[in-house]
Amino acid sequence: MLIIDELVKKYPNNNLASVDHISITLKEGEIFGFLGKNGAGKSTTIKCATGIIPFDSGNISICGHDISKKPIMAKMNMGYVPDNHAVIEKLTGREYVNYVADLYSVSKTDRIERVNYFTKKFNLEDAIDKQIKSYSHGMKQKICIMAALIHEPKLWILDEPMMGLDPQSTQDIINYMREHAAKGNTVFFSSHNLDIVKRLCHRVAIINLGKLEKLVDLTECQDNRDTLESEFFRITGSSQIYPSSIRYTSVAQ
Repeated sequence: MLIIDELVKKYPNNNLASVDHISITLKEGEIFGFLGKNGAGKSTTIKCATGIIPFDSGNISICGHDISKKPIMAKMNMGYVPDNHAVIEKLTGREYVNYVADLYSVSKTDRIERVNYFTKKFNLEDAIDKQIKSYSHGMKQKICIMAALIHEPKLWILDEPMMGLDPQSTQDIINYMREHAAKGNTVFFSSHNLDIVKRLCHRVAIINLGKLEKLVDLTECQDNRDTLESEFFRITGSSQIYPSSIRYTSVAQ
């Protein structure tokens, strides 16, 4: 689904690589978590994988399409939710999602069906035809998700999707992440919420100073879930992560 092979990314005037020979292969039907403290290279890796920024060496393919050589085909199989919910705020939610649907050549019949589905799924019936500038943070995030999924991508990439969301919005997104993966699709997301990651994900990668330090399979045994937090602190030498005070028991594997 997603193959990142020996990815290297250096920024100008920086002697160290922000991403240093990272290799990850994501499977179909998998929810994959990406952990690391601020500045570890998570967002840079994601922006390389989505084709937003170029990289220095390595290869990235999405559903068999090289992101550098066949960017359009790769992106047609991918939906991306950034960490800043960038949208056109003068449009209504429906107008914005339709605009994105046009970019992906989604048929009128399919887009109507999917917009109606997600509008109900995310409880946006009263907001979908209002300007996005009137939306709360959580509502803007849900519109970004609707736009990212309007073409039913095989790979769904999210950068810090739950940051700053209320519990209900967080739960709505969690529920659909599981639903999307259950269809045989793949979800790849970065997060600072360790509690959600260890309950939701099948596998987790821990990145530190641009290097992939550990890949943890959370489906192998309960011990891997129980020790994930201590492993993160050991690898990063930091307590810079935000465990949730809310227990999302419904996302347990």
